[in-house]
Amino acid sequence: MVFVLIVTTNLIDRNNFIRVKDSVVTIYEDRLIAKDLIFEMSKAVQEKEVAVAASDTTFFNQYNNKVNDDIQSLISRFEQTKLTLDESKVFDNLKENFQKLKTLENVFKDSDFLAKNNLATGINNLKENLDELSEIQINEGKRQMSISQKAIDTVELFTQIEIYLLVFLAIVIQIIVMYNPKQNKSSL
Repeated sequence: MVFVLIVTTNLIDRNNFIRVKDSVVTIYEDRLIAKDLIFEMSKAVQEKEVAVAASDTTFFNQYNNKVNDDIQSLISRFEQTKLTLDESKVFDNLKENFQKLKTLENVFKDSDFLAKNNLATGINNLKENLDELSEIQINEGKRQMSISQKAIDTVELFTQIEIYLLVFLAIVIQIIVMYNPKQNKSSL
């Protein structure tokens, strides 16, 4: 009975530790890495925003293509993370808005850097997508932490139950060993 109790508890603990490990890996790979990629994209978009506000023709003539390549690289890396359903929708919208932004940048350059209203709107759309993705990372990180905490709580509960049952079984075994029933003496 003790053996079955220990094996059962260990199997339950093993399952819960796997859940904790998976949750921690997900938090790192799919949330922290994604959050860093979003941050890097936000910095690149901010460079564009500053260049538009300052009507920096040098930026658009010399650096903008590199910044676009950097953003595209970050988008490709972000696609490698595990996306939730909501995250996938926002991410698809981000990719679409990025393509639109590149088109608007070409229109901006062709207009001799005068048509910046549409470009500013395109940048704002991209920033909104990045903000939404950032919020999703925080919410998903919280959800994964909750999963980990529930698994840890379950392990603690079963450990407590196991200890109580082992103590109970030890007492029962002690009583059985020490119990010496009086034997009836038969008369001769």
